[in-house]
Amino acid sequence: MADLHRIVIVGGGAGGIELATRLGDMLGRKNRASVTLIDHSRTHLWKPLLHEFAAGSMDLDYHALDYLAQARWHHFRFQLGEMDGLDRGRKVVRVAPTFDEDGRELIPRREIPYDTLVMAVGSLSNDFGTPGAREHAISLDTAAQAERFHTQLVNACIRANSQHEPLAPEQLKVAIIGAGATGVELAAELHKTTRELVAYGLDKINPEKDVRLTIIEAAPRILPAVPERVSKAAAELLSGLNVRVLTGERVTEVRRDGVVTAGGARIPAELTVWAAGIKAPEFLRDIGGLETNRLNQLVVKQTLDTTRDPDIFALGDCACCPWPERGRDVPPTAQAAHQQASHLARMLPRRLARKPLKPWSYRDFGSLVSFGEYSTIGSLMGALLGGTIFIEGLFARFMYVSLYRMHVYALHGFAKMAFDTLAKLITRRTEPRVKLH
Repeated sequence: MADLHRIVIVGGGAGGIELATRLGDMLGRKNRASVTLIDHSRTHLWKPLLHEFAAGSMDLDYHALDYLAQARWHHFRFQLGEMDGLDRGRKVVRVAPTFDEDGRELIPRREIPYDTLVMAVGSLSNDFGTPGAREHAISLDTAAQAERFHTQLVNACIRANSQHEPLAPEQLKVAIIGAGATGVELAAELHKTTRELVAYGLDKINPEKDVRLTIIEAAPRILPAVPERVSKAAAELLSGLNVRVLTGERVTEVRRDGVVTAGGARIPAELTVWAAGIKAPEFLRDIGGLETNRLNQLVVKQTLDTTRDPDIFALGDCACCPWPERGRDVPPTAQAAHQQASHLARMLPRRLARKPLKPWSYRDFGSLVSFGEYSTIGSLMGALLGGTIFIEGLFARFMYVSLYRMHVYALHGFAKMAFDTLAKLITRRTEPRVKLH
């Protein structure tokens, strides 16, 4: 094992876990290389689903994938811990100590050597230093944050249903800062799940009058990264759901009972979600002398290796990769991470064989925004389509669900993907449609 080429992947998000699985099957199983995945969590969840976990329309436990089990099934090693340093000279990754729930040290600080390092640590919400954001707003970057929001949502409904005095101005109000895909999809899911939640005995709450959802967006329109036609259709659907949308409003302060905007608007809210902007983790800033941008992303070439070290690669949200065809950087999306992982799964075996790396080219297949059971809208792009087409309804929903199924297929193969899909269809008919705790 010591003589094998050591491939270390830091981050078990969509791109990282897919790459570790494929390399484990191709190289680890045949003892052609040692593949190690490092992540601070014990389980993997597909990040685009976090808004559904937060709203309560999906159960975290049902969709979580245990890294240790995946490692055993697919011939790679898993190391629990959080990277906090890099020594490029000695070619080691520094991993911080891990503690249990009682604060006792579980795994001491350690160093993990590598020959090839792949950074796939994803991104975090960027609150831009807005006063009160860290104290009073919840981001949806992790499963723990999604679960925390859902618990607070259920508690807010139970509290409002049991009190005798009138509701305070902020009670049962939710403010969502940022009208990108996460914010818009969360609003639609909350509209559905709060109505299902109060149907389980919380009869003092009128969801039409008492539960209010507000989206605040600094840009002139919602979903600023997608075509304008998709944005307009989404705005009309939100209006039909009675979701209040404020565009051209920048949040300047988050308070315990609401938010304040630059225009002087005060939006009361018992729960505030921050879904505006992203940045890579802070520890990446100039780590090991590597080139980073203002969002802490590692700057990479089209071959996905970093500009200052050919032994270190980056993919997904933590990578700043050029997109020459558009004259800008590749957007931080799940489809980009998936494509980059697939590309590196082909290129790293070539690297072991001392063959030159081929450049990666991003293929934009369009954007899809889910409104849960209400609708799905978006655009598809590609040469076969003759450009861009607008889609909505059942076909768009099928395409949206297929994105997650493709991720499950990449991790488990066709059989498990098919059985999981069937199991979900069965359980949805025998269990509550919303998580009640």
